[in-house]
Amino acid sequence: MSLISDRLSRLAPSPTVEISGMALDMKRAGRDIIGLSAGEPDFDTPLHIKEAAQQAMADGKTKYTQVDGIPELKEAIVRKFARENGIETSVDAVSVGSGGKQILFNALLATLNPGDEVLIPTPYWVSFKGIVDLAEGVPVCLPCPFAAGMKLTPAQLDAAITKRTKWLILNSPSNPTGVGYSADELAAFADILRQHPAVHVISDDIYEHLCYDGFKFATLAAVAPDLQDRILTANGVSKSFCMTGWRIGYCTGPVPLIKAMAKIQSQSTSNPNSIAQYAALAALDGPMDFMWSNLAAFDRRRKMVVAALDAIDGIDCPMPDGAFYVYPSIEALIGKRTPEGMIIETDKDFAQYILQAGEVAIVPGVAFGLEPHFRVSYAASDEMLDAAMTRIRTAVEALE
Repeated sequence: MSLISDRLSRLAPSPTVEISGMALDMKRAGRDIIGLSAGEPDFDTPLHIKEAAQQAMADGKTKYTQVDGIPELKEAIVRKFARENGIETSVDAVSVGSGGKQILFNALLATLNPGDEVLIPTPYWVSFKGIVDLAEGVPVCLPCPFAAGMKLTPAQLDAAITKRTKWLILNSPSNPTGVGYSADELAAFADILRQHPAVHVISDDIYEHLCYDGFKFATLAAVAPDLQDRILTANGVSKSFCMTGWRIGYCTGPVPLIKAMAKIQSQSTSNPNSIAQYAALAALDGPMDFMWSNLAAFDRRRKMVVAALDAIDGIDCPMPDGAFYVYPSIEALIGKRTPEGMIIETDKDFAQYILQAGEVAIVPGVAFGLEPHFRVSYAASDEMLDAAMTRIRTAVEALE
C-alpha cells in the first residue's frame, strides 16, 4: 500500500518551483541572479498598518479568534464592498482566510464532487487548476490565445457549459497576463450565465486597485446584482496593501457557502492570524493615498518593461491593463539555437536559457497553460528591471 494518496498524482510538477529552485541554487553558488518571478509588491507594508499590528499585540489580541474572522474585520469588509464595489452584503455572508488561496481552496473543497467541472480561462494563475485537481473536480481550461487578446469570449463560455459545470473562475485584472474585463464584457458573461442557473462564479478581484491607462475595474456582482447569490467575490490585502506575508484573504458570497467554508477552515487552519486580522482592519478602514504613488511606480515600470521586451526581435509583448505582470509571446524564438547548441523547443527551455545565460529568473508559460510565453513580474526596482531587460536582450541576441 502506497503512503502517498492517489489525489496527489493529479497535481503536475510546478515549472515555477523548478525554475525558482534553480535560481536559488545559482544564488547560493555566488551567481548574480535577478528574480522577476515573484508575484508580490517590492514596497513595504504601510506604517499605519504595521502600527495597528503592534497595538494589537500590546493589547493582548494574540488569542484564538472566530474561525473565519473577527467581527470587526468582517464589518470593515462589508463597508469596503459597499464603498468601493457597490456590493451590498452582510457579516454572515463574509469569510476571512489565511490568504486568498485558502479562500479559493475552502470554496472549491466545500462545493466540488468528483466529476464536477470548473471553467478556467487560460492562461490562468497556477493554483486555480491545482486546487480544482485537489478537490477532485475537473478543470476545463478554455484557451484564450494571444491573437484574441488572451480573453474569454461569451460564445466560448456558452459553448463550454455542460450539465457538470459548477463554477467559472474569473480573474480580472489577471495573473499572469494583466488582462482585464470591462463592465460591458462582464455584462455579456452575465447574459450567458442567466441561461445556466446551475453555474456559479468565483470572481478573483485581488488586483482591483492596480489598473492603468484608464482601465476601470469592474466586478461581476456589481455589474449583475441579480446573480449575486451565485457569485463568490474573493479579494485580499496582499497586493494593493503590500501585505503578502500577512496572509489575509476575504470574500463575500451565498451564506450557505460561507458557512460551509467556515466548517472546512475549522478543521484545517482554524482562525487566520489574530494580529494580521487587526492589521487588515487598519488597512481596509485606513488611508489609501500610498496606493497612488505605488501605482505610479508600477505604471512607469510597466511601460519600461513592455517597451524593452517588445523591442527585442522575436518577443511580442502586449501592454497589460492591470496587475504587475507582462506575458509576452516567444513564438518567433522557438527553434532557435543557443551558443551552446541547445534548441529552444519550449518556453521552459527559453526560461532555463535566460536563467543560465542571462542570470534572470522568469516563469515559463507552460506553468499558466498557454505556450510559448513567459511571465515577468515588474514589481521590482527600476534599476533591477533595467538590468534584467538588458540581460534578456543580450541573451536573445545570442540565439541563432
